[in-house]
Amino acid sequence: MLIEARRLVKRFGEFTAVDGIDLAVPAGEAFGFLGPNGAGKSSTMRMIGCVSEPSGGSLRIFGLDPVRDGPAIRRRLGVCPQLDTLDPELTVLENLTVYARYFGLSRRVARERAAELIDFVQLTERAGDKVDPLSGGMKRRLTIARALVNDPELVLLDEPTTGLDPQARHLVWERLFRLKQRGVTLVLTTHYMDEAEQLCDRLVVMDAGRIVAEGSPRALIERYSTREVVEARFEDGSQDSAAGKLDGVGVRLEVLPDRLLIYADDGDGAVAQVHARGVTPASMLVRRSSLEDVFLHLTGRTLVD
Repeated sequence: MLIEARRLVKRFGEFTAVDGIDLAVPAGEAFGFLGPNGAGKSSTMRMIGCVSEPSGGSLRIFGLDPVRDGPAIRRRLGVCPQLDTLDPELTVLENLTVYARYFGLSRRVARERAAELIDFVQLTERAGDKVDPLSGGMKRRLTIARALVNDPELVLLDEPTTGLDPQARHLVWERLFRLKQRGVTLVLTTHYMDEAEQLCDRLVVMDAGRIVAEGSPRALIERYSTREVVEARFEDGSQDSAAGKLDGVGVRLEVLPDRLLIYADDGDGAVAQVHARGVTPASMLVRRSSLEDVFLHLTGRTLVD
C-alpha cells in the first residue's frame, strides 16, 4: 500500500480533529476525502503530506514513517494546496523552473521539465507571461503543473477546482485523469460531488473526525441511497401536509423548504403513486441518485462553520 493508516489520530489541544481512522490506498488509485467543514479532511491530508505529526496511531507513506522519514517522503510527493501560492512576479516558466531547483534538478533538466509540464496543462502560449494577470483556471493548472516538477509517485490535491468556472473545471479534470492513466496515485479533497464521482476510484466520507462510509462512488450510492430520486416541488408551501399523504411511497421521504424528495428504485412508479394519492405538486422531476444524496444523508443538511 502506498498509504496505510491504522487508528490515526490528530489532536489540537483538547480538540480531536481526526479520531482513530483506518486508511489503505494502493498505488495507481484516485482516492478522495469528502466531508463537511471541520470533518478532519485537511488535517488528514497534512499528516499524509508530512507537515503535521500524528498525535496517535500509525501512518506509513511508501512504507516509511512520516515523522522520521519526512524529507525522503516529500521528495516523492507532489502537493497542490487549496490556495495558489505562485510567485506573481515570475513568469509561468520561471515559477516551474525555480520550484524544480528545490528538488536538485539541474537548470537544463528544470527547463525541460517545466516546458513539458506547461504543455501538459495547456499553457504553452502563456509561458513567458507573468502569473498575476492569468485567469483563475490558468493559475490552478499552473499550480498542478508545479506539483509535478519532481515527477511524483503520489499527488495530494486539496480542493483542486474550487472557484473555477465549468470549462476550467473540466479541463483540470481531464489533466488529472491523464495523470491517473500514467499510474500516478491521486489523493484529493473536494466539496464537489460530481468531481468525486468523475475522478475517484474510491473515497471516504468523514464527519466529526471519523470515517462514516467508504467505497467507490457507485457502491456508496447503491448502499446508502436508491436508484432514483423524485423531486416534487410545491410553490404554496404544502409539502409538509403532502408528506403525510405519501407515507410508504418509495423507500424514504425527505421534506425540504420548497419540495419533497422521494427516494425510490422506480421513479416513474413513485410519480404514479403520488398522483394516485391525490397530491398535485407544481412540478415533478425524476433523476438518478447521486453522491450528493449519499453525502447529505450521512452528514446532514445543517451548515457547519
